[in-house]
Amino acid sequence: MKLAVSGKGGVGKTSFSSMLIRSLNASGRHVLAIDADPDANLAMAIGIEGGEKIVPISEMKELIFERTEAQPGSIGGFFKLNPKVDDLPEKLSARYENIKLMRLGGVKKGGSGCICPESTLLRALVTHVVLARNEVVVMDMEAGIEHLGRGTARAVDKLLVVVEPGRRSIDTAEHIRHLASEIGLTRILIIGNKIRGPQDEAFLKRHLSDFEFLGFIPYDDKLIEADLEGIAPYDTHGPAVQAVAAMMDKIDS
Repeated sequence: MKLAVSGKGGVGKTSFSSMLIRSLNASGRHVLAIDADPDANLAMAIGIEGGEKIVPISEMKELIFERTEAQPGSIGGFFKLNPKVDDLPEKLSARYENIKLMRLGGVKKGGSGCICPESTLLRALVTHVVLARNEVVVMDMEAGIEHLGRGTARAVDKLLVVVEPGRRSIDTAEHIRHLASEIGLTRILIIGNKIRGPQDEAFLKRHLSDFEFLGFIPYDDKLIEADLEGIAPYDTHGPAVQAVAAMMDKIDS
């Protein structure tokens, strides 16, 4: 099972991803977690000790040069477009029980797009984990699908888009669907987060009526307290965790 998670910044995308990953782990699954959002820290949210100190792969200059034969930061020129990456999940992953986590990081780029060694290595790595790995793969993406290519997208089983009651979050969901459709990714499920009651559910269903909903996560003060105290959301054992665990059967179907 290969899953990508996206949504507007601040909607709770990484918290949802971490609770889903921990729920899968608790059910006995082996999970490869990919942190593809430079503005988040999935390792900390999962509860990996020292997660904030994990160096993103995009900043590993020696590795990038070794695999692409080009200096990081260079644009154009000659470098390997199919660098070796199949050994990286074992070499570079942080571990938590049955979870392996890789932090991709971001690629600084001027203008639209980037044909550079860093992006080439990251794209090749994502392609490998989606097409060739046999674990469950969960990718915490940016507010988009930056690292997915057309061939990779076809192998993603579902794109999970986290939204909260609000116009900007809804607009982002529509934008993500448009980007996904351009690369052939049409299996999209919506997760409503920070739900205060039936009125919030109704708001999202009304404004996203042509989307399929995976479920709704209640507003949970325990998650705010966990963030303040540096505790993994899953370890709060609150209603949000229970709601995410209940979604797994539908994800599997």
